[in-house]
Amino acid sequence: MTPFLGKSAFAALAALAVVMMAATPSVAQGVEEGTKAWAAGDHQRAVEIWRPLAMRGDPDATFNLGQAYRLGRGVTPDMAQAQRLFEQAANKGHVEAQTNLGLILFSNGDRASAIRWLKQAAGGNEPRAMLVYGTALFNGDDVAQDHEAAYAYVLRAARAGLGPAQATLAEMDNILPADVRQAGTQLAERQVKATRPAPAPAPAPAPAKVAQAAPAPQAAPQPKPAPAPKVAPPAAKPEPRPAPAAASADGPWRLQLGAFSQASSARSLWGKLDDHPALAGKKPFYVAAGAVTRLQVGGFASSAAANAACAKLKSSGQACFAVKP
Repeated sequence: MTPFLGKSAFAALAALAVVMMAATPSVAQGVEEGTKAWAAGDHQRAVEIWRPLAMRGDPDATFNLGQAYRLGRGVTPDMAQAQRLFEQAANKGHVEAQTNLGLILFSNGDRASAIRWLKQAAGGNEPRAMLVYGTALFNGDDVAQDHEAAYAYVLRAARAGLGPAQATLAEMDNILPADVRQAGTQLAERQVKATRPAPAPAPAPAPAKVAQAAPAPQAAPQPKPAPAPKVAPPAAKPEPRPAPAAASADGPWRLQLGAFSQASSARSLWGKLDDHPALAGKKPFYVAAGAVTRLQVGGFASSAAANAACAKLKSSGQACFAVKP
């Protein structure tokens, strides 16, 4: 966490602190002022307002500053700095920061840490985190498989209005037996009673509220019974421009586009996407995984190239994430 000065024993520093406090609005007012500047398109001014508040430890300002670095608005894009800021806010209980941090860590391959943060954010009622953590529980990805808990989390995300969660829940309804779904529903009701209410929003929406997309590049655990869920809410904000996808088809990286209970569904999806510019020169792979077939498309020369192509696909509504078989 970024340190900040407390009371000083020196009179000069004490006097300076008084002057600074007199010239600086309250934290809540400052966050709101920065948000207004952001909404008006003055991203540099928003960053200038949020930075000192973040240094003083305010989690909303810290999260907003992380979003600015992630999006490259008002500052030079810096995912490492964005991750550090998200972690600072996450450690203070900011559920959106916990979700974004978990998604970044997942994309970077640190799945154990990613699941820990996503689980914590899911406990804070963050819909994206509930969806992603629920799909991890369904698949047993870096966590013990638990279909009842998976159904409970995805159900809660769907009830929160998250479109991808509603689609994933429909697929689970077709695959899971009635007793598991009933147990999952009952568990969801107990979770709602046991968890604290979702935190009230900041006095003014953070930049993520204006453009609440999950971090890019992003990768989410993909539920086996359904296409990979989009972890960003439907009303996504502008994303950073991705780099062009690699044209070579012999690289080691692939994009996973979905997981289906019937192989024909995987082939049908590829038939709709094989002419997408982001997948030019790529070929499909139909990977059997238990009772499902995963559609993967390769090959990309690097994870960066794969994630760049994934960003283009997501902009047209297709969920995906990068894998290296």
